[in-house]
Amino acid sequence: MDEIVHKSEITPLRVSEDIVPLGEFRTQAAQVLRRLRASGRAVVITQNGRPAAVLVAPEEYDRLQEHGRLVAAVAEGLADVEAGRVVRDEDFEDAPAKRGRRPRR
Repeated sequence: MDEIVHKSEITPLRVSEDIVPLGEFRTQAAQVLRRLRASGRAVVITQNGRPAAVLVAPEEYDRLQEHGRLVAAVAEGLADVEAGRVVRDEDFEDAPAKRGRRPRR
C-alpha cells in the first residue's frame, strides 16, 4: 500500500502536476491516485478547461470535515454569547446542588 503523507494542511498545489484534464484522469486514474496519496497534494480535475472536481486523500477529507465541525461549533458558541445564551461559572457550579446533588470535583 502506498505511504500517505500526513500534514496539518494540504500541501500547495503544483500546477504542472496537480491539475489533470478529465480525459487524462480517465486513462491514468490509478497513477493519479497513487501520486495523490504519495504527495499529500489535492488533484484538480478539469473539464473543458475549467475546474470540475478536487480529489483529496480520505484522511485529508476526514481532517477537513473535523475542522469544519470545530469551526461550526465555535461559531455557534459565539452566537450564543452574542445572544446572551450563557451561564455564569458560579451558576453552573451551583446547579447540581440546587437539584439535590453534590457537584463533581
